[in-house]
Amino acid sequence: MNITVIGAGYVGLVTGACFAELGNHVTCVDVNKQKVAHLIKGIMPIYEPGLETMVTSNLAEGRLHFVTSLDEITEESDVIFIAVGTPSDQDGAADMQYVLKAAKNIGAHIKNYCVIVDKSTVPVGVADQVKQIIQDGLKKRKIKAKIDVVSNPEFLREGAAIEDFMHPDRIIIGLTSNKAKSIMLELYNPILRNPEKIYFMNVKDAEMTKYVANAMLATKISFMNEMAGLCDRMGVDVENVRLGIGSDSRIGNSFIYPGCGYGGSCFPKDVKALIKMAEINGVDPLVLRAVEERNYHQKHVLPQKIFSKFGMDLSDIKIAVWGLSFKPGTDDMREASSLVLLEKLIEHKATVYAYDPVAMPVAQRILPPEWFKSKKINLVEHQYAALKDANALVLVTEWKPFCYPDMNAMKTLMRQPVIFDGRNQYDPKKMKDEQFEYYGIGRG
Repeated sequence: MNITVIGAGYVGLVTGACFAELGNHVTCVDVNKQKVAHLIKGIMPIYEPGLETMVTSNLAEGRLHFVTSLDEITEESDVIFIAVGTPSDQDGAADMQYVLKAAKNIGAHIKNYCVIVDKSTVPVGVADQVKQIIQDGLKKRKIKAKIDVVSNPEFLREGAAIEDFMHPDRIIIGLTSNKAKSIMLELYNPILRNPEKIYFMNVKDAEMTKYVANAMLATKISFMNEMAGLCDRMGVDVENVRLGIGSDSRIGNSFIYPGCGYGGSCFPKDVKALIKMAEINGVDPLVLRAVEERNYHQKHVLPQKIFSKFGMDLSDIKIAVWGLSFKPGTDDMREASSLVLLEKLIEHKATVYAYDPVAMPVAQRILPPEWFKSKKINLVEHQYAALKDANALVLVTEWKPFCYPDMNAMKTLMRQPVIFDGRNQYDPKKMKDEQFEYYGIGRG
């Protein structure tokens, strides 16, 4: 098929590259000229395992192209994916300006029937708006082409996006047309090893499914984080509790790991957007608000533990930080717990030495320049370089190289053998045996 993907961000780039890998002719459109110029050269705007190799190979094979405008596409598209950003507005609602602008551009360019697919996470009812805008554009141009607008939300985990695309748990497709259904089945047929994993429903149901899925996962995380706080107060090890409840098939082991809060581009904004949808429709989102509030407080747990140990004045305290991205496998620092930690440490005059395997270029770009100029934060080239003369280590992101560190080297390098473990990576008993002062999340 000829596929156009509008938006070459995280979702659009992964979607375009994977469909090209399956043999389709794919053109990704993005208004960012510098990004497109880099992508044409195989330079990635994001870190995602396996993505660079897939993009460069499909560029070389002529199946994947990058342009800055729909005007540059010479062949008619069978399917057009809208994969632009939907950031949170000031009131928490999802900002639809980029989606609706994409719809307007489509209406100004297409000439024949095609399927328009909302891949972006959009509130319920946006597909109807997209369809109306495109139809208005066609009418203005006196083009009688018909269209189908489909909702096909993405469920890609950062750090495992290619695996999730090629081997999906499920494919959700909301539509109203048999013709569109036939095209979507043909499109996904190469990865449909199990036909029962594709679920067809109406468009609004599909739009809602995406939000509810992310909100449910965020709810599980916030619930366990709240229980971890209770365990801390009562001398209970939450990790044993987690194992106990995770063995219940009704609960399962996924997303019940206590930590220092969730972040990223999806959970925070999607919970906010669902809260706004509930309020607009007269439903009081008590649970969703609690999920969001707990996550806000959870991001302050590590700073509070540090203050309890060293006091509020950290002028003479050097803190080593391992991990800056919101999760391992990505360089994404959007809404990351590290941002709250760094802000609080610097606010209280600590000196920070931080290391992350892939996110440091992002940190250099997004953190306040004055932090670097004042040397209050320093990015180092190796995880152990951060430990030299440190009063404490704070583990924020559970990257694999951090899982089994050299304890003897750590004790030699550090001024004080103190660890604040934001992801419960380490065994408190082993830390005690190694003569470390250890603070986890809910370890009692």
